[in-house]
Amino acid sequence: MAATRGTQMLTKAGVAFALHPYDYDPNAEKIGLAAAAALGLDPALMLKTLMVEVDGKPACCVIPAGDSLSMKKVAAAFGGKAAAMMPVPKAEKLTGYHVGGISPFGTQRPVPVVIEAAPCTAAKVWINAGQRGLLLSIAPADALRVLGAKAAPLTA
Repeated sequence: MAATRGTQMLTKAGVAFALHPYDYDPNAEKIGLAAAAALGLDPALMLKTLMVEVDGKPACCVIPAGDSLSMKKVAAAFGGKAAAMMPVPKAEKLTGYHVGGISPFGTQRPVPVVIEAAPCTAAKVWINAGQRGLLLSIAPADALRVLGAKAAPLTA
């Protein structure tokens, strides 16, 4: 399994993580839930990475795979007035990753990150490692620290 920019970033920062490859299904209706099912994970701890724009500025939200963003909560978490999903081509260009493999770690251009507060109390969460079909497990505190992120309510 080749290293991704995300795994390289974590290794360089000295953060402990484990890799979990799985069979990626490009036709899955909900990719994060399909990944959780493939690995037998609790969907509440399988986190998906969503790129957004808050007042026109790029930002990253990390939330449980089965949840939906509340744009009102997203705007508040980043101290803005309005939030919207980032268009796919823009998200792929900004992160350097393809949708289905976007990770908050090792993005082409660093952006502010907020992680949903609820799973941050768990011992471990699973997040995309920067490649379709590859997750990493990490302690939420380590993810928050290495990303310079904060935990806040983001879901509807």
